Amino acid sequence: MTDERVSANGGMETSFGFREVGAGEKQPLVNDVFHKVAKRYDIMNDVMSAGLHRVWKDAMIAALNPPRREDYRVLDVAGGTGDIAFRIVEASDRKAHATVLDINGSMLAVGAERARKKGLAAKLQFVEANAEDLPFAANSFDAYTIAFGIRNVPRIEVALKEAYRVLKRGGRLLVLEFSEVEIPLLDSLYDAWSFRAIPKFGKLITGDDAPYQYLVESIRKFPNQRHFAAMIREAGFSRVSFTNYTGGIAALHSGWKI
Repeated sequence: MTDERVSANGGMETSFGFREVGAGEKQPLVNDVFHKVAKRYDIMNDVMSAGLHRVWKDAMIAALNPPRREDYRVLDVAGGTGDIAFRIVEASDRKAHATVLDINGSMLAVGAERARKKGLAAKLQFVEANAEDLPFAANSFDAYTIAFGIRNVPRIEVALKEAYRVLKRGGRLLVLEFSEVEIPLLDSLYDAWSFRAIPKFGKLITGDDAPYQYLVESIRKFPNQRHFAAMIREAGFSRVSFTNYTGGIAALHSGWKI
């Protein structure tokens, strides 16, 4: 684990990238980042992953394998633009229902407009709320997904416990997140790409490199695969596992409510 990364014991709640902030200060700062990048969020993910995020997301949906059932309900958190939710609904032959939850209204507005254009609005619900305080009853969802969003939640352990609460017995948690590269040469190449290139591309695309600098730094602060798996177990999940993608640039974590 690199020196910058926090452990399973916490630290992300006061970490805004490499900058330490006071309790309660992180969320407004993160909100501002995503208000700025909402309309170009998918382009941002293309830049940060060299387009690989699309392959990783497809692999996430394949792992979920949503059934073709009208009563199958998924909660996709921090998924404002709808990217994961659309994939889930389509993979179920438009049978499943997805609730997209995001704390950022700008992101949700983008997702709701995209859903209308895709003809998926009837299968989707967009909810503005906090991952740390979900406005749903216990045992409400068959699956909880979150892609590239958990590291932006200040109190990750609280969000994981909320995920456990709203899942039905037998429900599944899937978390796709940038992680720690475990291949020696690849890690140095990825560091060079992240810190030298991504903020520059971000400025070219949006006119502002600050959101991209934060996002790159937040990846390096996030707990590595084993520490994050420990956090998922601590929240109550069973059969916890992870799968590395592209040498650990991203990892898919899985847990079950049994």
